[in-house]
Formats: sequence, C-alpha cells, structure tokens
Amino acid sequence: MSDCEDETACCGGPGYASPLSAMRSGARETLVYIPCIIPPSRRNVEPDYLVTVDVDPKSPTYCKVVHRLHMPNVADELHHSGWNACSSCHDDPSRSRNRLILPSVNSSRIYVVDTGTNPRKPSLDTSIEPWEMTEKCGMSAPHTTHCLGSGDIMISCMGDPKGDAKGGFVLVDGKSFSIKKKWERESIEMGYDFWYQPYHNVMISTEWGSPKAFRSGFNPAHVTQGLYGRSLNVWDWQKHERIQRIDLGDEGWIPLEIRFLHDPEATEGFVGCALSTNVFRFWRKPDGRWDAEKVIDVPSKKVQNWALPDMPGLITDILLSLDDRFIYFSNWIHGDIRQYDITDRRNPKLVGQVWLGGSIQNGGKVKVTEDKEMTRQPDPVYVKGRLVRGGPQMIQLSLDGKRLYVTSSLFSSWDQQFYPELITEGSQLFKIDVDTVNGGMTLDKNFLVDFGDEPNGPVMAHEVRYPGGDCSSDIWLASTAGKNKL
Repeated sequence: MSDCEDETACCGGPGYASPLSAMRSGARETLVYIPCIIPPSRRNVEPDYLVTVDVDPKSPTYCKVVHRLHMPNVADELHHSGWNACSSCHDDPSRSRNRLILPSVNSSRIYVVDTGTNPRKPSLDTSIEPWEMTEKCGMSAPHTTHCLGSGDIMISCMGDPKGDAKGGFVLVDGKSFSIKKKWERESIEMGYDFWYQPYHNVMISTEWGSPKAFRSGFNPAHVTQGLYGRSLNVWDWQKHERIQRIDLGDEGWIPLEIRFLHDPEATEGFVGCALSTNVFRFWRKPDGRWDAEKVIDVPSKKVQNWALPDMPGLITDILLSLDDRFIYFSNWIHGDIRQYDITDRRNPKLVGQVWLGGSIQNGGKVKVTEDKEMTRQPDPVYVKGRLVRGGPQMIQLSLDGKRLYVTSSLFSSWDQQFYPELITEGSQLFKIDVDTVNGGMTLDKNFLVDFGDEPNGPVMAHEVRYPGGDCSSDIWLASTAGKNKL
C-alpha cells in the first residue's frame, strides 16, 4: 500500500512524486518509532528496544508508548534507522515502505523490523549478523541507512572489524535483506552520514571518527591525534569511486549530518560540523568540482566548572524542510534548537530559537564568563511539571513542516560523560510547533514522553521515524532517467 493519501501524487509505490507533493498531500504522522538504548549498567543483561509512540492528538493513547519491541541480543547500541523503500522508488508498485532497518553501532548487527503488518506493534523480521559484515565487507559500526531507486538498501559504516576508522558502504538486497557486497571500489579513511543525487551522478559522505575513539566517550586529545574527521568525501555515483575530498579545516571538525536540498535538481546542500559548531554550505562549481563555505557560526562560550574553558554548542543533528526554505539544527551542549531561513542559501537568517535544557542553564554548576550571543544564562525548562534533562539532540520534522520532534540522547558513552542524568533518569521526547509562514518555534508544554518511566528502568531514546516517511529519510530523483542503477 502506498504512503500517499493523494493518489494523484503517486505512481503506485511508496512515498511521493516530489518533495512538495509530500509537504502538501502527506498525511499527518500518527505514530513514531524510536530506538531506546539500555544504560551501561544494564547493557549486558537487557536488550535495546524499539518503541512505538502515539502522536495522534485525537487518540486516547496520545503521547504514550503503545508498544515495545525488544531485540534478541544485548549490547547492540541501536542508533540511526532507515527504510527499505522510500520516495526514490515511488513509481515502483512492487515496493512498499514496510520494513524499518535498525543498524547497531556497537555490535555491528543490523535488524530488519516489520512495520507493515501492524504499524502499532512492529515485529522483528530478520537480522544481519556481525560476522556477515566482517566476511562480506570487512566493516563494522553501521550508521546511516538509505533506500535506493534500484530497490536495494545502502548503509554507511565507520570502522573495520577491529574498531579502527574505515569508511565504506554495505549494499543490502531490498527483498531478501541479505548483504550483497560493498558499494565502493575502495574504502576511505572515515565514515558517518551520506546523501546521494543520481541525477547529478554524485554522493557526498561525512566523517565522525574511529569507533574505538567515540565508543569510549569524547577525548579532546583524539582530535589532535587524527581520530576524528573534518572532510567531505565526494563520490562518482556510477563508478562508486571517491573523486574529491574537501577538507573543511579547523572550522569544520566532525562533520556529521549532511543534507542535499530536497529539490532533486539542486546541486547544493548543508552539513553540520559538531565540534566546531558550524554549518557549511556545499555546492558544485561550474567546472564540475565541489566546494564548501561556512555560512552559520555558533560561537563557543567562555565557561567555568566545565570540562574545557571554551564550550562548543556541538551541532549534532540538522535537517531541511521539504520546501527547502528552512534549516533546523540542535546545539546539544549549549541546549538550543535553531531555525534559519535559507531562501538566500549563502546567508541564512535566524528566525526561530528554543531552549531545551543544556549545560549552561541558570542555577547550574557551569558559569558562563563570556558570551557573544546572550547577556544571561537561559533558565531551566519544565514540561508538564518535569525538568528537561540533557540537551536537544535528534530532531525530526513533520512532512508539512509544522511539528518538530526532539529527543535528547546522543550516544551512551557521550551521554554518560556530558549528561549523566540521562543514564540515571532517562531521556525525553518533546514536540515543538513551527510557524511555516514567518518562521519561529514554540515548545508544546503539553507534550512529553519521559523515558525515565519505562517499565524496567530509564533508557535513552534516540532517532525519530514516521511510518509515512519524513524530512530526512526520503530522497527524490528528478526523472526515471535519473535512476542510475548500481
């Protein structure tokens, strides 16, 4: 069954014919899926699980967890998820968005979850075991999942079997869910996120760092030792070869989430750099080469009683609205979410900001001694009478651009280091209402899912996905001719 309610926008397959069709015709999300990670103290005895949360305001179970799917193994560290099919194959009636792909960063296991049979109560279909990753691809630490127009699924990886840095991509058959092969002809230094544009024969990937480094928490010395990345990798989509590496320099450390504009004919996009807390715009030049420039800079704050004297914002997630008008990102350490109007791609304009926890709240142990943006530290935030814990991390925007869902967990070892309360009390899910006409955001004080209330104890909730697709899972192709097969 198609994700579309407006059949004029579809061709019988999953998704929508264009980003604007999805924005105008897409049904409002009524359920969301979120992986929940077990804290370190219980990791070896309890498995991570996937929750289904009811987000339909008309439902009697609104704002509640309605189902928990426990994985069969422990110590996986579920992280990012993706779909078996999306708008990249919307014109293929044999395809359906009915499987959620769940890679595990620590165990390197990949789960396939059936969401089509009963969307409220997903079930485990099958899994790809770590030894298959090792034997067939020589990789570990899978991260980002994207469906392809060919019907296959591609998953980026960040390490080799020993946990050292290695960037590459695993091709998974979209029907049997077995590993086919490596996508790239030669692996590269580091991996993390990626976005492809077959219409322009290009893919661009980003770099987090060595799994051995980030799994142990953040150590500034690892940056100077070269264990974290600062480059964009440009690939020839047809040849599966890296054709360019763009070094973002000292102002581009740890480029994480990358987003091309949703317009499939666009030759530009944005990437958020976590450690340097910058957003770079990348684009294709007239000569066919690619370049990048910093377009948003979030200044560090001079602080006392923190790990370092300079506190970065730490941009951990970014996304674009389907009409390519707004960019959103979260500053996990500072504690704010920002909305910029990017009508002028080279000069984004800040139009919305919401504070949601963070490390510089007024009354906390950290004292800000110099701040280039604010005159006072933000006050603690309460939702439904509960203090907001941690900082805003993963964000997901509704198809119509009017609702932004936010979770607060980044990665268990980093959570434990920067926000230990997430380990002991659990993370939370919030909703922010968005003004799509003038810009601006407002925290919904009546929406809260507190994962400290889980039956077996607190857990850390991570990425949010909608059964009908969202602003960061679907990639559109300009035409049938644009579908360059693998």
